[in-house]
Amino acid sequence: MPASVYVPTLEQPKTTPALIDSFARQLTYLRLSITDFCNFRCEYCLPDGYQGKRSTDELSVAEIEVLVQAFARLGTKKVRITGGEPSIRRDVCEIVERVAGTRGIETVAMTSNGYKLGKHVRGWQAAGLNQLNISMDSFDAKVFASMTGMDTLPQLLRDMDMLLDSTDIKLKINSVLMSETVEQNLMDALDYVKTRPVSYRFIEFMQTSDNSELFFAQHAQSTQVTAYLQQLGWQALPRATASGPAVEYTHPDYLGRIGVIAPYAAHFCDNCNRLRVSCHGKVHLCLFDQGSFDIRDYLHNQDVSGLIAELQRLMPIKPAHHHLHEHNSGIMDNLSLIGG
Repeated sequence: MPASVYVPTLEQPKTTPALIDSFARQLTYLRLSITDFCNFRCEYCLPDGYQGKRSTDELSVAEIEVLVQAFARLGTKKVRITGGEPSIRRDVCEIVERVAGTRGIETVAMTSNGYKLGKHVRGWQAAGLNQLNISMDSFDAKVFASMTGMDTLPQLLRDMDMLLDSTDIKLKINSVLMSETVEQNLMDALDYVKTRPVSYRFIEFMQTSDNSELFFAQHAQSTQVTAYLQQLGWQALPRATASGPAVEYTHPDYLGRIGVIAPYAAHFCDNCNRLRVSCHGKVHLCLFDQGSFDIRDYLHNQDVSGLIAELQRLMPIKPAHHHLHEHNSGIMDNLSLIGG
């Protein structure tokens, strides 16, 4: 980590009980949305683009510092910065730096659409970013433009190669699994990871209240991908403690990996290790829960101890699982609200 990375000065006690819910799941992974604004118009999320004006009360850098301090004391090891599109915040490098400089945080990740990645990536690396997930749903420029509303794929592919050649940031690519594109996308992904140390992950299309029509037309099961991989001799890797929900597959003839995130699979939620906080300071105990919990006062008042107590209080009510099988996405109208 660069010597210039900011190190917070807030007092840190030696021991604090870990965040463990009533199902004995230890929560070591925070997904932090820093904005709900996105400049893309992905058909499965924001087909009409972001509506209205961008919020003026997103979490400040100081509030984020308090938040991450509290989570770190409770055993959080990994923080993923999400949106919306996080790179539209001008202070994103400072946010990465504050998170990376927090004692106890081992991994700082970000999920981005990769817009102007080449412009940003060196600053992100200097700030302490370890991992980057790029949302890229097709290797075909026309299909990509149709799905996202942005004709930027050729530049994105060049920027990702530059990242691999000139930084040590671990790169993963996320693709929503769509029935009409999955076969070609899998073939292209296999070609791509043959010579690149990249994990390309297929994420099952998740239904929200805003995308039901497209969901029923395009939903495909991840078994379509995994069955093909297994036929070719790919093997599933064990999942690390602080990892996300992906099952990653490896093959001795390939430098990279193929991953699958299957929220509709049985027992998907059994090993949940995540909490989410929105850009307005609300805790979501599950991506598809029925409500959220406002912690903004603790952040505004720099009350790390009070926030720790509040997070511990919420543990008994973290749900066992989502209700996507019942076509119930809770309060999640679209995934840009909190970054998936």
